[in-house]
Amino acid sequence: MLPDIHVILAIGSFFTMNEFDLIRRYFTRATTAAVLGVGDDAALIQVSDGNVLAVSTDMLVNGTHFLPDADPFLLGHKTLAVNLSDMAAMGANPRWATLAIALPNVNEAWLGKFSAGFFALADQHGVELIGGDTTRGPLNLCVTIMGEVPHGKALLRSGAQAGDEIWVSGRLGDAALALAHLQGRAVLSGTEFAACAQALHQPQPRVALGLALRGVANSVIDISDGLLADLGHILEASEVGAQIDLMKIPASLPVSNNFNQPLGLQCVLAGGDDYELCFTAPVARHAEVLRISAKLDLRLTCIGEIVAWQGCIVHDAAGKPLKLESSGYDHFR
Repeated sequence: MLPDIHVILAIGSFFTMNEFDLIRRYFTRATTAAVLGVGDDAALIQVSDGNVLAVSTDMLVNGTHFLPDADPFLLGHKTLAVNLSDMAAMGANPRWATLAIALPNVNEAWLGKFSAGFFALADQHGVELIGGDTTRGPLNLCVTIMGEVPHGKALLRSGAQAGDEIWVSGRLGDAALALAHLQGRAVLSGTEFAACAQALHQPQPRVALGLALRGVANSVIDISDGLLADLGHILEASEVGAQIDLMKIPASLPVSNNFNQPLGLQCVLAGGDDYELCFTAPVARHAEVLRISAKLDLRLTCIGEIVAWQGCIVHDAAGKPLKLESSGYDHFR
């Protein structure tokens, strides 16, 4: 897929690289899972028999989703990881991706590290980059990812039922607390920051979990804007409510030690950037969920239950409902 806009960017005094050179050097590789990849006006893909195509797009904007001095290798990883997380939430097997990138200038060292981080994660999950676009502008990264899921087997937000258990993978709040430290809103020791920073800079998309939850979970969503906000999407789509036990939510010591402070609660309940999965499953599936946890060597924690009435209540350590000021991240608030 060739970009529509041709831009000439200078590198140093004696060398120039045009847009097509940039794509060929840093973002073009042979494809085997696509009928036609990078190099024409459009890519061609063939979905396997019995599958439907799952498609999702996420954009990362400098200053909003990452700091200006972000490590380019880790940024390459995260750019794809946030999209893989959407495939995980759908129970889809990720196959192909396109990348649109706006660059203020061409920095070959930065591009080399960024593309290395992107492709390292792509290779891990068998994803092929089959096209995209480049242009000059403020740093902006946008991936469209495509995957396959058997017809009728996709995991949706709309299937939660009263009596379901509510589960989350991994730990929540680390990324938000690490960001708060970098922004001067929290003070962490070196050890505490190290314990939280990987979740912010190098999230691990739970693709294998999503595949394992087919036929087990009634509803699934990935936690990108905060637990309450994203669980809220399940509750709205399923027309149900929820009760959550704060003390059952899995969190690292730096996060849980701050549960008695507004920032600690904000991080674990509404901080966002976790990229873990939240899902609901019948009580009868409890043992099966635990077997999935053991097989994947991934912590899965039951934190509450779905109820028939509308709304969401979070109970504190004393069993009293918490008064919450925010449910999650919103780009326009």
